[in-house]
Amino acid sequence: MAVSIRGDKSICLPVSSEEQYQQLIANNHNYRAYLLQLYAKYPEIFPREMEAGFSFHDWVVSSKQELSMRRIKLKANQQVYQLRPDFIMPYMVGKTDEIDKPMYLRQFGVPFDALSYVFGRNAMYWYRIYLSLGRASIVGTTIKDAQKLPPHLVADEKHTWLGGSRVYLPTTVASGCILGVSLTESASAPALTKGYAEFQTEARLLDPNYTPVTVNTDAWDGTKQAWLNLFPTVTLVLCFLHAVLKVQKGSPSYRNLRNKLKALLWKAYKSSTAAKFLQGIRLALIWSKKHIRRKRTLSKMRQLCRRAAQFTVAYQFPQAHRTSNMVDRLMNHQDRLLYTMQYFHGDKESARLYLRSMALIWNFHPYAARTRSKCSSRISPFSDLNGFSYHHNWLHNLLIASSMNGRQTLQSG
Repeated sequence: MAVSIRGDKSICLPVSSEEQYQQLIANNHNYRAYLLQLYAKYPEIFPREMEAGFSFHDWVVSSKQELSMRRIKLKANQQVYQLRPDFIMPYMVGKTDEIDKPMYLRQFGVPFDALSYVFGRNAMYWYRIYLSLGRASIVGTTIKDAQKLPPHLVADEKHTWLGGSRVYLPTTVASGCILGVSLTESASAPALTKGYAEFQTEARLLDPNYTPVTVNTDAWDGTKQAWLNLFPTVTLVLCFLHAVLKVQKGSPSYRNLRNKLKALLWKAYKSSTAAKFLQGIRLALIWSKKHIRRKRTLSKMRQLCRRAAQFTVAYQFPQAHRTSNMVDRLMNHQDRLLYTMQYFHGDKESARLYLRSMALIWNFHPYAARTRSKCSSRISPFSDLNGFSYHHNWLHNLLIASSMNGRQTLQSG
């Protein structure tokens, strides 16, 4: 039996204005027609059982926000769902347009005390709103069509600190979006399996048969075993970038030899076939033996050569990620934000929600004007992945996408 999370029964509706919303709820016939129109256009933000019909059930009134909302009962299973307009935040904590800019600044790690100083309220008010975003499914909120579940993933974990103790953040990335992030107390295979399982669970709510074709990882045994535990048929692609960095780390301090060796390795990486790649690696090793005297560098080069066959696996899957660049960039963003707050000081669950909120804000954050000016269709990572946006404002877009917490239907069993 799956546990229902607070917010799973709340449907977020895109409406153009508060005036339009008041007109809709004043007339059941018009409201029903509007809901059916929305369901035809965006079925993913409604329960799957909506197709069998519904009836208006009762009202929910927020005296604090002076807002009335309808609830509906589905004919298929008698489940009741609340209808919430996108101009109001979940749990009625405030108007979306009042929360927009403070949450946008969280993308840059602006402290909650600073938000309180500029926008009023208190630091705990903004902290609770931020954490509440993390209750939604990252996969279900970010990917709105099961056919867009990525066949090729990149995964890695970065260590950080919780109450002075080292913890690890298993992170799954694809299409420029963070699709999974959790927190574990060790980097062992069982712990990482549990951490990465959050991505598996959310992905299989969209498609029960989902299995990625490849996942790019580093050489850490725990990471590789975790993915094979979760998806036994997945093909592991070893990150070439990590191997090059290890060789470079042990390189001589004089620049010319270091750059020459690096150029030979990346030339091999760009080879059009696996055979040419292996040949390029052998040539790099021969060159190293001839010109480099430092034992550590030669040891790392030999280690790279012993693993060369593992790197050629990527040639069987032209769309697979051959390096971990994508996850490294996003984990650097993660790390910068964690550094600004001097890491975690509360409990494990609040840290986990914090990481999930950070991931969703990244996935929905609006691109800078420079990016949009170069390509007007590029609005956010979410729109890149899905090909559309529900709303021109990033936070409205996030709230609509997280309708029912991104869980289109609750699991039962």
